[in-house]
Amino acid sequence: MKNLDKILARISDIRVKGSSDIEVENVVFDSRKAQAGDLFVAVKGTHADGHKYIDQVVAAGVQAVVCEILPDNLNNKCTYIQVRDSAEVLGQISSAFYDYPSDKLKIVGVTGTNGKTTIASLLYELFKGLGYPCGLLSTIENKINGKVIKSTHTTPDAVQINQLMHEMVENGCEYCFMEVSSHAIHQRRIAGLNFSLGIFTNITHDHLDYHKTFDEYIKAKKRFFDDLPKNAFAVTNVDDKNGNIMTQNCKGNIVTYGLKGVADYKARILETHFDGTLIHLDGNEIWVKFIGRFNVYNLLAVYVAAVKLGIESTEVLEQISKMESVNGRFQTLRSSDGLTAVVDYAHTPDALLNVLKTITEIRTSDNQLITVVGAGGDRDKTKRPVMASYAVEYSDKVVLTSDNPRTEDPNEIISEMREGISREERSKVLEISDRKEAIKTACMLAGENDIVLVAGKGHETYQEINGVRHHFDDKEVINEIFKIRGEK
Repeated sequence: MKNLDKILARISDIRVKGSSDIEVENVVFDSRKAQAGDLFVAVKGTHADGHKYIDQVVAAGVQAVVCEILPDNLNNKCTYIQVRDSAEVLGQISSAFYDYPSDKLKIVGVTGTNGKTTIASLLYELFKGLGYPCGLLSTIENKINGKVIKSTHTTPDAVQINQLMHEMVENGCEYCFMEVSSHAIHQRRIAGLNFSLGIFTNITHDHLDYHKTFDEYIKAKKRFFDDLPKNAFAVTNVDDKNGNIMTQNCKGNIVTYGLKGVADYKARILETHFDGTLIHLDGNEIWVKFIGRFNVYNLLAVYVAAVKLGIESTEVLEQISKMESVNGRFQTLRSSDGLTAVVDYAHTPDALLNVLKTITEIRTSDNQLITVVGAGGDRDKTKRPVMASYAVEYSDKVVLTSDNPRTEDPNEIISEMREGISREERSKVLEISDRKEAIKTACMLAGENDIVLVAGKGHETYQEINGVRHHFDDKEVINEIFKIRGEK
């Protein structure tokens, strides 16, 4: 329970109608969860407008309502707080309700199209390995000092974020590493958070179903860096053509990293194999258990962030050399007869291209590459033909299949992917909508020492069909097939 006066203390440009000297039980923005004693924030969302439900929640006994537009009839038993942007204020109120937990943690936010999960997860593992109590907010899972909490979104809503961070503080955490999605930035889920360091990985075409244009997508990412405080570090990948754009209006301390151009921190690939990579990182040679140029960028970002947070470079390098790939990110599985399967979360054209290029750099002309790939339903349709085109360009055979079709017909999705493949190339393409059969077929087509790439789902242990989630794990399916191969 929290006093409303204290909740509103740091929030400017508000008009209060009614008493602010009241006690609030909880902060909610979903009208279905509103109960007596709660503070309800009416947010204009993508699918619903909370303002439509103000009378309903007041009737349910809500103590106070935050809104942009006051209702025509005010209830004298409720306090109304009028604001310019209720989504922004929801973050500020959530922070205040949970006693400003982000002020008591060093928070690192990672944004970009690809690499967010890997970088945030590796930073968590690195600091935990050095003995620092810390928390993680990621696509795969949320963690508080080793305790795992199921994750439902890349970035939770504003109330959940502050609730989790409050729990981190209560458990003695010093650091929090979190993914920051473009949706979360645009919807102001991170409003009111005090970041110590922000990382930009890269930006490619994605989420255009939500942002509509690539320019709007870039603006959403850039706002994260625009809002960083003066004492924060802005760590940006200058090899990405938008790397410097991200920090143009940033008030924080800008730090650059890259493999190609001029940067504050540099890395170079010396050798690459299916079991790891030898890299030259900031003047030191180090063997890492990661594969691919994209992973070297990820490790370099981890290194820079840790050093800027005050960790000795030698300690950081030692931890990096011990680390292993994040679940579902370029994970390799080997059959007893020499077949290599690579499972990767790549579900954007750029991510898929990175994985395909990495395999191409490592494999010899004797190694056939068979790629199993699909595209998610109810998501950006423009990337479907592009992903199929990349798969065909770099693979000997391609099996187009279902990913998470959600409410779409998987065969229609495959048909749209096929548009990216020329008639001449279609002879090496199979279309199998049943994902398990697609993976099985790819493995049957593969010989000894060949490579099967299964892309799109990575760490996910479900397949969403017609709005229902069914258990499905790419790695489980591959291991079953490998067991059968081994028995032959």
